[in-house]
Amino acid sequence: MRPLPPIAALRALEAAARHLSFTRASEELNVTQSAISHQIRHMEEFWGFKLFIRQKRGLVLSEQAKVLVPVIRDFLERMEVSLTQLAEEEVRGALKVSLLQSFAVKWLVPRLPDFQARHPDIDVWISTNDNCIDFADGEADMAIRLGGGNYPGLFCELMLTEKVFPACSPGLIEQYGMPETPSDLLQMPLLLRNNEERTSTWQEWFRRAGLMNPLLGDGPRFPDTNMALQAAYSDQGVALVRSAHVGEDLKLGRLVKLFDVDYESASAYYIVCPKHQEDRPKIKAFRAWLADQAIEARMEYDVLGI
Repeated sequence: MRPLPPIAALRALEAAARHLSFTRASEELNVTQSAISHQIRHMEEFWGFKLFIRQKRGLVLSEQAKVLVPVIRDFLERMEVSLTQLAEEEVRGALKVSLLQSFAVKWLVPRLPDFQARHPDIDVWISTNDNCIDFADGEADMAIRLGGGNYPGLFCELMLTEKVFPACSPGLIEQYGMPETPSDLLQMPLLLRNNEERTSTWQEWFRRAGLMNPLLGDGPRFPDTNMALQAAYSDQGVALVRSAHVGEDLKLGRLVKLFDVDYESASAYYIVCPKHQEDRPKIKAFRAWLADQAIEARMEYDVLGI
């Protein structure tokens, strides 16, 4: 197959043939007349025949150009239609998003109807995964990850920070009374996590509250946030919670924040996707919506004191 000239040159030929004028073609394509002339001359040299014949009344197409130009025009029109269809498809259909189950349940899913109302042509497919995923496998188009923002080789932007603090149900307060000092929490059941890293967050909170290395005691431990929160709802103990998980619970009175002592978590939520994919229409739309939702959430947390 013989190589083709650049698309810009083909567009120049089609416009010049339609107008039978290099000047009007240059105005349409927003280039100089000399650029049009150069592209036409290059194609004539490339193909080995004249495309235009200059007469007293102006330009006319050569016999070869009369055959060639309709083919080029059809090609350009078909390409434009195909590109338009692809662009429309890109802002429609499924957008696969991976994130932590707890964040999906407590923060994202309740907000999704707003996104669907704004973007009815985009269907968000949620998958939950506690580990970093391999985008090359096609599992997800983008992800929301809790971490320090270190995701080498990927596009990454901060979405939402969180504060950490203890909270419990009104029912537990009825049983034990409202704790007056942080040390009073040690007389109440504390809901702990299975892994040491999560347990250390309790030690960090107590340190900030003025208690160094308190004995947390024994009791039930839970593998994930959802289970720990469920235990807190059912009066089983005090949970160390993150603001993004409990904003609605505090607003509705299912949980009560204990003390004004809190701290910003070293981990935050980041939007992550393959590099150079962040401005794909579906991803860009979801990123913009997430940014708006994060601002609204932060304002709500400020009102709630978290």
